Amino acid sequence: MPESHPERLIIFTRYPEPGKTKTRLIQVLGEQGAAKLQRQMTEHLISTARNLLNFRSLIIEIRYEGGSKGLMQNWLGPEFTYYPQHQGDIGQRMCRALDDAFQSGTKAAIIIGTDIPGITIDILKNAFEKLKTNDLIFGPASDGGYYLIGIKDVSWSEANTQLFLGIHWGTAEVLKQTLAVAAKLGLSHRLLDTLDDVDRPADLHIWQQCMQTALNPISQTNISIIIPALNETDTIADTLSALTNRSEVEVILVDGGSCDDTADIARYSGAKVLTTTPSKARQMNAGAAAATGEILLFLHADTRLPENFEKPVLGHINQNGVAAGAFQLCIDSDARGLRFIERVANWRSRYLQAPYGDQGIFVTKSLFHEIGGYPDIPIMEDFELIRRLRRKGKIVIVNESLKTSPRRWLNMGIFKTWLINQIIIIAYYFDVSPEKLARWYRRKKGKSKI
Repeated sequence: MPESHPERLIIFTRYPEPGKTKTRLIQVLGEQGAAKLQRQMTEHLISTARNLLNFRSLIIEIRYEGGSKGLMQNWLGPEFTYYPQHQGDIGQRMCRALDDAFQSGTKAAIIIGTDIPGITIDILKNAFEKLKTNDLIFGPASDGGYYLIGIKDVSWSEANTQLFLGIHWGTAEVLKQTLAVAAKLGLSHRLLDTLDDVDRPADLHIWQQCMQTALNPISQTNISIIIPALNETDTIADTLSALTNRSEVEVILVDGGSCDDTADIARYSGAKVLTTTPSKARQMNAGAAAATGEILLFLHADTRLPENFEKPVLGHINQNGVAAGAFQLCIDSDARGLRFIERVANWRSRYLQAPYGDQGIFVTKSLFHEIGGYPDIPIMEDFELIRRLRRKGKIVIVNESLKTSPRRWLNMGIFKTWLINQIIIIAYYFDVSPEKLARWYRRKKGKSKI
């Protein structure tokens, strides 16, 4: 008899013995391949169930076919309870598992199989929560069945064996027929997200997509920080020191062909390093293409984000009507005149919704790609990106400030740098080509390239 616990997750699976599991897939995978797939899919779901224990106190019970309790424990671990499935069709087997669970004192039980790789912790958490206010919970499968059923002990006393009687198992009518029985019994229900199962050769792409996501866990990375760099040995270590070792942040440095140790320092700091030709627009687009985060944050190599920068980014980017955002500007110097530059920049970005690239522009990956990313121009790429984004929604400026190096103002002089920037902006408005502006800018800086 299963041990008593208020909540129980019951997993139906089969020991991965070649020739006796995933038989519909043997024709394309072979007996060994089909058994391997069964093993992998079960281990994938067990990993999800283990993580669920970090959020809920419950018993995880494995109901298995084939093998033995010892083989199952050696395979999946000793921390779960194991019982062989009973005889009969799937309805009779689920009925017996639920009956055993409720007789042991369980208050809420959920049954899932291992054929649905899309089952997540959030789905399971949501199912247990919805059971508090409903008699039944179902996770619909796209083939007409269901991948999850949840029920409470008080509801089980009403449903019992009747819930599984007269169901044409293995057909597209399973969920429809089950809901009809539940309605006759007067039991309330809620449906979860519809998911695909992997049972036939045509379904194998579902598993392949799941594994690709596992290799590139987008859902675990909220923000991808993209840093274009070229010969930034003097600044890059400080910029990266506050960014690495954050579980939900990915750091991508896109090197434009540095002759110094920029790329090596970035790798040592834990950043992902890419290499492209030296163009900020191309570098940032390359970083965006490789990013796994749903939010892209473009950062200059000499700029440090504020502590806990994730909170304002995540808080603002999800607001209705917001297309993108940026931080307030703080220049890391006490030099006279720079406070004026900060005030003008922060007024302009907040009231004209026109932040520049040194303010850490952030945008969702989907919108960034929708507008075509950064335009491939040698100058004013940030200005043009923001202009495109304003057509999609509001550009918010968060209250927190990032800190950027004063070097570009100090190298040419504060007023001269500010004046050159204004001339370039005005000329761009009057349709002077970015190529001509870039050549003029390089001459003023006394350099052959940006």
